[in-house]
Amino acid sequence: MSVKTHPVLHRPIEGPVPDAARTAFFGMGCFWGAERLFWQTPGVWTTSVGYMGGNTDDPTYEEVCTGLTGHAEVVKVVYDPEQVAYEQLLKVFFENHDPTQGMRQGNDIGSQYRSVIFTTTPEQREEAEAVKRAFEPVVRKAGLRPITTSIVPAGPYWLAEDYHQQYLHHNPNGYCNHGPNGLSCPVGVVQAQVEVEPPRR
Repeated sequence: MSVKTHPVLHRPIEGPVPDAARTAFFGMGCFWGAERLFWQTPGVWTTSVGYMGGNTDDPTYEEVCTGLTGHAEVVKVVYDPEQVAYEQLLKVFFENHDPTQGMRQGNDIGSQYRSVIFTTTPEQREEAEAVKRAFEPVVRKAGLRPITTSIVPAGPYWLAEDYHQQYLHHNPNGYCNHGPNGLSCPVGVVQAQVEVEPPRR
């Protein structure tokens, strides 16, 4: 039986959700710590963890860990856009892992741990690309390599096994490699770009 209710936010993790809610997907290494970052973010309605971006249907954790299915571990974030902007979620994403490591995150090595943003609308893709471009010079100034985060359209989302859901709530001392990376990710960059665009004739 699948987990039905988020034990922290006390809302369903699989729906239904409010009509005004929007959905975002982020892969930033092990999804345990990543999910906690987002459920602690004001304006987030519910979260869950699962698999996305692979080439098989309904994979198991063991199959994903082989690297053969191509899936990433991701957090599904359902949020109220009136309370938290998508750019603020991007800020949480970029500031709480190392987006320069390619197919790994720290000691977690494999394609399932890659840094990736799965977008659900053209507007999300535009914002994600803009924030990534704005963050790149911050990262390079810190002496790090180029950002390897990929930004791709969301495909099927496969809910992970029950024991992964809200793992750090159930296991407060469990493994977590997420936290502030010491860099400040600019936000408001999309609106700023719009404002400086010359008027079209």
